[in-house]
Amino acid sequence: MQLFENENEIEICRRFRLSGQTPGPEKKVGIALLTLSLKPLNALRHQPEGETCGWYIWGGEELSQDPELFQPVNVSDLPRYCLQLLPYLALAPGFRVLLALGQRMFGMTHRSLMPRSTLPTFYVSRFVQL
Repeated sequence: MQLFENENEIEICRRFRLSGQTPGPEKKVGIALLTLSLKPLNALRHQPEGETCGWYIWGGEELSQDPELFQPVNVSDLPRYCLQLLPYLALAPGFRVLLALGQRMFGMTHRSLMPRSTLPTFYVSRFVQL
């Protein structure tokens, strides 16, 4: 069992009949650390590649075009930055999570294998409110 496999992750995947892909604690996520105080909190998972698990996390309504926006952080360090996203880490590539005051939603992007160069451009087919 990997570090973040827990009942919350398992329940989210089971509830929506999804297979989980929990990233290992040594894998990297891209986090826009300077935006985490902004709401809503967003996360988008691309296909894992090399040392990355595919997750990109940022705060705010709009995503900056700054190429230096995301910093690499180990999955094992995520509780220090965004504990509330841990239950969603097992969602497969192509999923997006949006956490706002009183709302928790996730959805599948239309293009689940988007190249990272198009990270700010994504389309959600449907959000499911939890």
